[in-house]
Amino acid sequence: MLAAVRTFAKSWVAAVLIGLLIVSFAIFGIHDVFKGGVSNSVVTAGSRKVSATDFKREFDNFRKGAEQQVGQPITNEVAAANGLDTRVLNDVANREAFGEMLWKIGVRPSDVLITRELQKIPAFFDQVSGRFDKALYAQRLSENGLTPPAFEMIMRDQIAEAHLASAFANGLRVPRAYTALGAIYGLESRDVGYFTVDPRTVAPPPLPTDAQLTTLMQENAAALTRPEFRVLTVVRFSPSMVSADLPIDPAELQKRFEYRRDTLSKPETRSLIQIPVKDAAAAQTVAARLAKGEAPAAIAKSLGVDAITYADKPRTAIADPKVGEAAFRLPVGQITPVKGDLGFAVIAVSKITPGQAVTLDQIRPQLEAELRKDAAAEKVYAMSQAYSDAHDSGANLAESAKKANVPVLTIGPVSEQGGSPQGQPVPGVNEKLLKSAFSLPQGGESEVEEAGQGEYYAVRVDKIIPKAMPPLAEVKPQLTRVWMMREMVKRLQAKADELAARVRKGESLEAVAATVGGQVGRATGIDRQNAGQNKILSRDALIKAFNAKSGEVFTAEATTFGLIVGKLEAVRAPTGPTLARITEESRPQMTEGTFREIQEDARKAARSLVKVKTNANNARIALGLEPLETKKDAKAAKTETAK
Repeated sequence: MLAAVRTFAKSWVAAVLIGLLIVSFAIFGIHDVFKGGVSNSVVTAGSRKVSATDFKREFDNFRKGAEQQVGQPITNEVAAANGLDTRVLNDVANREAFGEMLWKIGVRPSDVLITRELQKIPAFFDQVSGRFDKALYAQRLSENGLTPPAFEMIMRDQIAEAHLASAFANGLRVPRAYTALGAIYGLESRDVGYFTVDPRTVAPPPLPTDAQLTTLMQENAAALTRPEFRVLTVVRFSPSMVSADLPIDPAELQKRFEYRRDTLSKPETRSLIQIPVKDAAAAQTVAARLAKGEAPAAIAKSLGVDAITYADKPRTAIADPKVGEAAFRLPVGQITPVKGDLGFAVIAVSKITPGQAVTLDQIRPQLEAELRKDAAAEKVYAMSQAYSDAHDSGANLAESAKKANVPVLTIGPVSEQGGSPQGQPVPGVNEKLLKSAFSLPQGGESEVEEAGQGEYYAVRVDKIIPKAMPPLAEVKPQLTRVWMMREMVKRLQAKADELAARVRKGESLEAVAATVGGQVGRATGIDRQNAGQNKILSRDALIKAFNAKSGEVFTAEATTFGLIVGKLEAVRAPTGPTLARITEESRPQMTEGTFREIQEDARKAARSLVKVKTNANNARIALGLEPLETKKDAKAAKTETAK
């Protein structure tokens, strides 16, 4: 394919087309091609605009945080399917609206305050001079996709919001009645009486008929339908196929050794102290103080600088080359002033570790492995080119593989997710190969594709097995178990409802339980704090107990297979010193929660006042996703379908 493109590019037809393009640009101009009123802004909040690039950076940071929480990678497609793109879009819109509102009402941190805050960030300071470094500041921001103006605007917003928040929060305390109600809600305890309705209390259901199982299959068609499978023929070009028996040229080995000798040898390292000084006179004074045994850190502190310590470092690790050159000439224990490229300094060497030169015999296995790897990569590339040349000339996959002297492999049936019909992983496939294979029609062949790690592949789709429901006979045992379980649950629920109705009419739990051979149990003193440790009642039963009124009867899942009939027998509210203590202890927490709600409402109000505009399609395009279908697009598609 690439060869064909290159051939066309050299033809007279291509030359004419390019000439026509040049003439059209000369007549009509290039500027208008890129000019237009379409904006790529994702969020517009008054004078503020969030570009697609800025939104992508925000989204990527949010996605990385989510990946750390779930412990696995999250693609943009998966994130969007779960609404993360919309969530980030709304968060950014609310933040920008609030920042714009603060700016309009005059809450604006001064340039002096911003400068002072910037100079508190250690990442922007030169390690040698100990001063704020503007170039380093710009570099650090650029590494994170930011510019100084953008970063300073973020700082202004954060400082403005923090100052406003501190003003709002100062003296804010929720009424004691609020926390008292919260304490009562959290500490009230409940007593539940219950008995179990298990499978022994009902007659077992009869075995299902084939018609019933067929209906069950149709009800669960989505879960039971097998995915599409494909049978593939694959050609692999892998270094592992050719690297083992490749010979090593002694001359190439020696050449590689000479080239790598310095990097593979262990350099001499030294430990030393460097104290920056203003001039030669100060250097002499510091050298004299060091010679008398005064601590380097104390000397540096008295000069208003930091002593720089190098522990077991090679010469290249010393920031000032002239200082490094002088340090690696000194014997252990000697002190000397130095005039370096970055100013005067005094150095004292405390330790020398000699270097160690590596020999060819020591690293022969490593170098031979590297040479074989490089040679294998070249050979694999040559094989893939031979295959591509044959394939581009009209040969099919098998014929092209034969000309390239590469074996072919039949794989499958395999699903798009890489599984077999039995649900086991199919060896010999990867995500890229499967993506290529499932984009082809039956009989279709791919070009040579890169698989990573120096490997290439080409694939042909030999057979497509469409999605289909399995035959009833194959899944009948599993469906029968599901049917019997479902019918048993229905019978248990009907029985539990019948028994619960008797309790509601006035019979005691004990009397009703006795009719099914059950015994009444009691769970007492359950509150919302200890409910999680309760092992007697299921989560379903606990939820229903806390939603019930005193004396109310309910049915719920049991901790084993079955149901319970339960009755809320008592509700006890906390009183006395405990209630008073919890009321006061929870007051700061409830105040903080109330303030967070005020903040959130303020952001929403700002968004309404500023009249924020968001563009979901620009947001999706920034993430490499397809834009959402607009009403206009949907109407056009409907009209086209009708035609």
